Amino acid sequence: MKLGFLSVLFADKPLKAVLEMIRPLGLQAIELGCGNYPPNAHCNPDELLESKPKRDELVAMLKGEGLMISALSCHGNCLHPDEGFAKKNIDVQTKTIRLAELLGVKVVIDFSGCPGSDENSTKPNWVTCPWPPDYLEILNWQWEKKVIPYWTKQAKFAADHGVKIAFEMHPGFVVYNPETLLKLRKACGSNLGANFDPSHLFWQGIEPVEAVRALGKAIFHVHAKDSMVYPQNTRVNGVLDTKHYGDELNRSWIFRTCGYGHSLEWWKDFVSTLRMVGYDYVLSIEHEDSLMSNWEGLSKAADFLKQVIITQKTTAMTWA
Repeated sequence: MKLGFLSVLFADKPLKAVLEMIRPLGLQAIELGCGNYPPNAHCNPDELLESKPKRDELVAMLKGEGLMISALSCHGNCLHPDEGFAKKNIDVQTKTIRLAELLGVKVVIDFSGCPGSDENSTKPNWVTCPWPPDYLEILNWQWEKKVIPYWTKQAKFAADHGVKIAFEMHPGFVVYNPETLLKLRKACGSNLGANFDPSHLFWQGIEPVEAVRALGKAIFHVHAKDSMVYPQNTRVNGVLDTKHYGDELNRSWIFRTCGYGHSLEWWKDFVSTLRMVGYDYVLSIEHEDSLMSNWEGLSKAADFLKQVIITQKTTAMTWA
């Protein structure tokens, strides 16, 4: 297993400066944003698709720092009911898949997206309960008319280019937990899987270690990010919270740097369970801790995760 990071937290700096900054952390992988919600400052598909010299320069720069590209990220909403918005997201996703093939990157990360409630909608509609019956009608329409047709086509496109698509299970989109991830994978293709981010599962009341067991080989990439749920707030208002992320004191939960939400023991169990189900790729640190600077959050996460990550292959069982 390797330790990496998502570079978009330093999108205001040139990639070369970022690589010099993170050199003391001893990371082995980098995840690059390619547009849509993540900035594409370090990996612009339009520029790189047009220029082999620029692609070669990027690969050489990273190789010189001992870094592999673990994934290209283009988190967006390709199912957005605003056709113009969706078209832009689809265009970025398509270019990111093509670029991944040229760079030899096997994983592209995205959100599953969320349609509206019908053909006349202008905003997404995330269904969270089965009653009144309108909501189940919306959900069935979304999956049958939008979700499955689009991702069946796009899964084939990705597979034809030797790429797997890893969905971040995120509330607000149709794939937000293991059940919906597996539903989409079953309907649309086995090269669709998970970018497993435990932080989004914690606050939903999901135990990520058990979710790892449920997903198994469907895990293609892992984000190392923590979150903290505050019972004194959830006991009053529950976990669905629309207050701004900056209102930390009053929110039901916030994102935290690894180790500031859950213990060393929990993370050791998480990493060990990933190995049990056959995942031996990259833990990619995603910094979204509003109580720390980008550098402090990244560096503390790296120091913490070095204590839990398993880096060597297993040896023969001399005791069995």
